[in-house]
Amino acid sequence: MVFSVGVVLCLGLSAGASPATAATHAGPSTASKVAVTVFKNCTALNAKYPGGVARAGVTGNLVNGKKRAFTKRPVFSTPLYTANKKSDRDKDGIACER
Repeated sequence: MVFSVGVVLCLGLSAGASPATAATHAGPSTASKVAVTVFKNCTALNAKYPGGVARAGVTGNLVNGKKRAFTKRPVFSTPLYTANKKSDRDKDGIACER
């Protein structure tokens, strides 16, 4: 007996969206191929990444010691976060969060 199992992956694309664009907004690992840049300050970092930069695996923003949902979703990239770790004043794993 031979069994065949097939898996189909479907991505819902909006009009005009390319498959590469749809795949980059899939989840926390979205920024795995972000160029590592050291930014001078949060103003410079937020100009490119409005929600800040987070280590991979961070699930929320710490506000007064309590985990809160993201106001603006950060880019998840451990190498980029590490390069800009000096900008994470509250040490919650998110640099320059908003």
